[in-house]
Amino acid sequence: MTHIDHQTMRRVLRREIAGTIGLLTDEHDFRAMRRYRSFTFDDHETYLQQVEALLKVRDAQGNHTTVALFDPLEYAEYCADKGLDPDLPASRTRFTAELATTGPSVPYEGQPLAALVPALVDEAIRQATWEYAATLLARRGACATCGADIGRASLARASILLDRIIDTAPAGSSHLVCSVSGTPEALVAVLHADDGADGIAQLDEAEVLEFTTVLAVGLATQSPGGLVMRTSAPGTPDRVYGWRLRGDRLEPLTAGEVFDAYCTDIESGDLISPESDVDYGAPPDLGEDKRLPGHRH
Repeated sequence: MTHIDHQTMRRVLRREIAGTIGLLTDEHDFRAMRRYRSFTFDDHETYLQQVEALLKVRDAQGNHTTVALFDPLEYAEYCADKGLDPDLPASRTRFTAELATTGPSVPYEGQPLAALVPALVDEAIRQATWEYAATLLARRGACATCGADIGRASLARASILLDRIIDTAPAGSSHLVCSVSGTPEALVAVLHADDGADGIAQLDEAEVLEFTTVLAVGLATQSPGGLVMRTSAPGTPDRVYGWRLRGDRLEPLTAGEVFDAYCTDIESGDLISPESDVDYGAPPDLGEDKRLPGHRH
């Protein structure tokens, strides 16, 4: 086999290798990395420009790249745990490789960095929200009366409630928000759903997991909170409706309550003009009854 053949094969194999880039999304994290002599960038804006140029080159060559959120504090802790010198590029490479499977990341698909960075930050917030909510559920432990795992029972109940909310939604795309305010830190989860060609809602698994966990926290802790659904379909007004968390149940909001929630400024409390071509109404019946899984006494 000729030398050219070997080179060709290596180029083909190089296209088969998926890569990960650890991205410093803000100036504060960038400055934290500048304490390492082997980190040679002086300016955050220049650094971002060079990252974007590299992403474009890899994309043009047919290489898949995942962009992961690089946290300098986590990096320092990682190096301390592994006995690595944090001032070596090889250490950063090893940490970045693990980020692809454990940390917040998004695939690069040719989008500008100005769009990729907010998506990456949103993913980090979503992952942190899920981890915090899962911790709260785990801390509920077992019921002192019956021994049932409160967190597990609440997750089962939240999952069925979400299924019913999606199943009863009108055709089209849906935007669902769940907020829980009675926990040490307020929790918010967002879920998007679009009708597929077969009429079945297309959902992102990570969003479903986060949403279900946040809803389960509200049910398990019986904290104040609520859910608001907005549905959109061509040729029809958007529909907005919702529920409040009441104990371990969802209590339907009236059309007036939904209207007031949407047409009141959160910070000032002042009324704001309602959106045109939007119907504010009561939600469909979810068929809740005492047979729905959960933890009750």
